[in-house]
Amino acid sequence: MSISADLSGRTALITGASSGLGSRFGRILSDSGARVVLGARRKDRLEALASDIGEKAAAITMDVAREADIIAGYDAAEAAFGPVDTVIANAGVDGAGMMHTITEEEIEHTLAINLKGAILTAREGARRMIAHGVTNGRIIMVASITAFEPSPGLVAYAASKAGVVQAARSMAREWARAGICVNTISPGYIRTEINDEWFATDLGQKQVSRFPKRRLMGQEGLDGPVLFLCSDAAEFVTGADFVLDDGQTL
Repeated sequence: MSISADLSGRTALITGASSGLGSRFGRILSDSGARVVLGARRKDRLEALASDIGEKAAAITMDVAREADIIAGYDAAEAAFGPVDTVIANAGVDGAGMMHTITEEEIEHTLAINLKGAILTAREGARRMIAHGVTNGRIIMVASITAFEPSPGLVAYAASKAGVVQAARSMAREWARAGICVNTISPGYIRTEINDEWFATDLGQKQVSRFPKRRLMGQEGLDGPVLFLCSDAAEFVTGADFVLDDGQTL
């Protein structure tokens, strides 16, 4: 099913854009008229995606765990297309591992990318919007249903995503009068590069069999809400979390 929104005139920065959901977000926003700045660490994949999208896309190498990279990414975005008015903080790692065996370094890495990186990406975006007088800013932070559901083997990941939800609500309150809407989406389990191997196992298949619809979501299940939250139609939506899970948490 084709879903569209008019994002003409918008400039969006998307992190974690070299694969998976971030890549799809870049495509659907561009298809809806936005200029898209694709940020991630894997330069070759970013450049291939930007080339595929065309002149409305730019590839920016950035590591969201480093504030200097984020600042440089926004500088490059402005040089390419002008002020950014739309941000999707999507970069993330799965941080999988049972809590009694996962290392301190693995915990720190998960929190640095998923939580700190998302906060810094949103903060720099808002700083730029305020400085440039943008009054219709849109920031989407990608959380997860694990923010609300007990998730053995994903403790650090779940904690990072719960933090994203609360950070977004708090930032939405701070920036409400600046005209910047901040929301989160909490997707359910979607087959991506991060989890593809798991869902190919017998245990992964058993997990899917317990879902009410006994299936994994398709990435297209996020298209409509994401396009809406990036659009002018979302003027009155801020501080909200959208659980998009095909009923997996029912």
